[in-house]
Parts: sequence; structure tokens; C-alpha cells
Amino acid sequence: MLRLYDFADSGNGYKARLLLALLKRAYDYVEVDILAGESRTPEFLASNPNGRIPVLELEAGVYLAESNAIQWYLAEGTKFLPSERLARAQVLQWLFFEQYSHEPYIAVVRHWVHTGVADARPDLAERRQRGVAALAVMERHLASRSFFIGERYTIADIALYAYTHVAPEGGFELAPYPALRAWLERVRVQPGHVPITWRPA
Repeated sequence: MLRLYDFADSGNGYKARLLLALLKRAYDYVEVDILAGESRTPEFLASNPNGRIPVLELEAGVYLAESNAIQWYLAEGTKFLPSERLARAQVLQWLFFEQYSHEPYIAVVRHWVHTGVADARPDLAERRQRGVAALAVMERHLASRSFFIGERYTIADIALYAYTHVAPEGGFELAPYPALRAWLERVRVQPGHVPITWRPA
């Protein structure tokens, strides 16, 4: 049985939870309170020396870290990861965009707001500006397509949905992005979709 080590408020963890729900995969869920330092204990660091969630335990003692790597592993051989060479590379393109141009700004600012430290951060305005730039890139791309890779729903969409749909919690206004908002709704109504607050029973 798969076991997911995760934190309730994490969009990165949500990527794995959402894909597992869409795939109807059973797994054990283990909450790791990162705010209380539980991802820095010797026990957790044995599974991921980087001290971050999510971590997927594939079998006893075999761990996979990094949310997009977990998605790639789970999606292999499913409709959520194309088989065509170019389409697979395009999925990677957007996964890299999410990690380098989106998550460090949208997700980090949201985390600062949730933990009450945003106003004390001297780089808050710059982070918000870069987050807005990422949203603008997404808006332009989605203006002529339903999903990020042509007309198919893939892990690229899941990766970008995770923190984009809660971006307003970090003070990002989505009203200026009609194509992006329409895409968010298309993702939300996909069969098997679960909200970020969902946990397995």
C-alpha cells in the first residue's frame, strides 16, 4: 500500500492527493506538521534528507520526494501523462515553469500570509510582482486552449492548479485573467476532482 507523508495546507501535497483521487488509488495518509518541525526530525529526514513534504512511500523503505516527481511516477501509463514524445516534453516544460516561475512566488506569498509574516518580509512586493508575471504567462497560454497541453487534462494542469486556485489567499487577484479562471473551472469539474481540504478516510 502506498503511504503519503503530507501537510494539510500544502498545495504541493495536494498535487499528489488530487492525482491519487483521480486515479482512485488507495493509500495511507500520514500528516506531517511542518510548522511544528515534524519534517526536520531524524525519522522524517531518513525518508527525505531535504526535509520537505510530500513524500510517497512506494514500499517499505522506498521513498519518492518532490511533488512533480511523485505526479510523474503515479501518472506513468495513465491518461494524465501523454505517451507522445513532444507532449511529454511539454508536460515537463510546465512542471519546470511551476517550480521555478510560479510556486516560489504564488505559494510562498500564500504561506507568508497564512503564517502572519508577510508584512515583515522586505521582498514581499517583488514576490507578488513575479507571481503576477507567472499568472500573465498562464493567461496568454490558456487564451487559445482548454488545458496546458492541447485539449487534454494532464499533470501539468494539476501542478499549476494546486496553488493557482488558492492564489487569492496570498493576495493575488484573479479577476484580470478570464482564460485562467475558465481553466480553473474546467479543472474543478473534472470527474473525481477533490478540493485541497480533502483527505482520505
